[in-house]
Amino acid sequence: MTKVSAHFVTSAAQPTDFPPPSLPEVAIVGRSNVGKSSLINALVGQTGLARTSRTPGRTRLVNWFSVEERFFLVDLPGYGYAEVSHATRESWRPLIEGYLAERKSLAGVLLLIDIRRGVQEEELDFVPWLAEREMPVVVALTKADKLAKNKRVPEVARARKALALRRDPIAVSATARDGLDTLWRAVVQLAAKRASAG
Repeated sequence: MTKVSAHFVTSAAQPTDFPPPSLPEVAIVGRSNVGKSSLINALVGQTGLARTSRTPGRTRLVNWFSVEERFFLVDLPGYGYAEVSHATRESWRPLIEGYLAERKSLAGVLLLIDIRRGVQEEELDFVPWLAEREMPVVVALTKADKLAKNKRVPEVARARKALALRRDPIAVSATARDGLDTLWRAVVQLAAKRASAG
C-alpha cells in the first residue's frame, strides 16, 4: 500500500458536537484493545494519525479523519473495557448508538475483532443490530500476525459462521501489513457506494 493523504478533522464528545454530514463516513468499531488506532495508521500509511495508547479505552470521543478529501474514517470509542466503570460505558452508549443509528452520511461500518479472542457477545448483538438498519458491515480480524497462518483460516470460518456473514472476514495485521490492501479496497468500496447513491 502507498501512503494516503489523510488528516485529523475533529472530535466530538456528544452528538451536538458532530460536524455537519458531508462526505461519506466509514465508522470503525471494536473492543478497546483490538488495535483500532494502529490499524487506521497502517491503512493510510501514517504512523501518528490516530493516537495509540498502551492503556485500552483511551478513545472516549468520536474522531473524524479525512481521507483524500473523498471520505471520512470515523473512530468510535471502543467497548468491553475492563478498566472503565459500567456507568461510564453506559454513558457512551447513546453517543455510539446515536451516531450509528442517526448519521445521514454513514456509508458503512468496519467492525474489528481480535482474531485470538474471536466473536464475543457484543459482536453477536451488534451485527444483527446493523443488519436491522440495513447498514453495510465489513468485518476484519485484527492481530493476525499473532497466529500461525494455518490457524487463521479456521478462525475466519468460525467468525463468518457465528455472525452469519455473506463473505469471509478479512484477517489483517497492522504490524506485518497482512490483508491491508484487501481491507482498504473494501473500505473504499463502502465509501464509493455511498457517494454514488447520493
